[in-house]
Amino acid sequence: MNNPYSKRTPGDERKERGRRAELAAAEHLLTLGYTIVERNWRCRSGEIDLIARQGSWTIIVEVRSRSSRAAGFGTALEAVTPRKITQVRSTAAVYLHQTGQSDAQVRFDVIAVTFDRIGKMELEHIQAAF
Repeated sequence: MNNPYSKRTPGDERKERGRRAELAAAEHLLTLGYTIVERNWRCRSGEIDLIARQGSWTIIVEVRSRSSRAAGFGTALEAVTPRKITQVRSTAAVYLHQTGQSDAQVRFDVIAVTFDRIGKMELEHIQAAF
């Protein structure tokens, strides 16, 4: 793994794990009957990982992932800090305004994905997390 000719950086593995976690989260929501409206929606204030619909509700989903090795630095759920919550809420407000949904019923969910040493995922979905 320490090949000096490799173009991969340590951040590449983390980004790939994040991409896999977002894909697993989207698939999880689809199995529950949600419709995925947007993935990785961005504006100046930040990014929303997933935007879904369930009935009349617009669901803003924050996906957090951690490897089991990084658990000593906190779980995926613990990575949803007050600062992150504020950032997601302000980004959601921009999205809702831009899409004409200012009066929509909105819920903020968190999906935490933990990867074990062999890459197996454990997913935890917290509805109305904040």
